[in-house]
Amino acid sequence: MSKIEPTLAAPMAPSRIDFAAVLARQAERDARIAALRPANKERLFDGLTAAGITHVTVSFDGYGDSGQVESIAAYAGETEVAFPKTQIAYAVLTWDDPEVEMRALSLEDVVEQLAYDLLSDTHAGWENNDGAYGEFCFDASARSIHLEFNERFTSSELTTYVF
Repeated sequence: MSKIEPTLAAPMAPSRIDFAAVLARQAERDARIAALRPANKERLFDGLTAAGITHVTVSFDGYGDSGQVESIAAYAGETEVAFPKTQIAYAVLTWDDPEVEMRALSLEDVVEQLAYDLLSDTHAGWENNDGAYGEFCFDASARSIHLEFNERFTSSELTTYVF
C-alpha cells in the first residue's frame, strides 16, 4: 500500500480586513459627495441661465464594458447654441484627499461630469455587457435634470415538449 499525499493547498488564513469599516468609510464618502451635488447643480443652472441657455441634452451609449457621452448640445429655446467659455466653481472630493476641492470648469464640462455621476448613482455598470443608452435633459428654467434610460439585455426563452 502506498501513501497518498494531499493535492489541495492548505486553506487561507482568515482575512484581517475589517469589511464593515471599509463599507462604512465608503458610505460616509458617498454621503459627502451627494451633499456637494445640490450646490454644484445650483451653480450650473445659474450659469446656464446667465448664458441664455434654456436646456442641454446629453446622449450616452455603452456596451461591452465601455461607455461614453456621445454628444452634448445646448439650446436657447429651440435653437442650438454654442456653450460660452464661462467657467464655474465645481466642488469635488478626490480619492487621495478628504478635503473638498473647488475646481473651475466650463459649463459643458460640469454638464458632462454631472451626467456621468448621475449615471453611476442610478445605474452603476450601465456600460457593461449589453449596456445601455439614453439621454439627459438639463432644464435650466425648471432647474431639473431628466434622464431617459434604456437598458439592453439578452433574453432567451425555453420551450419544451413531450410527445
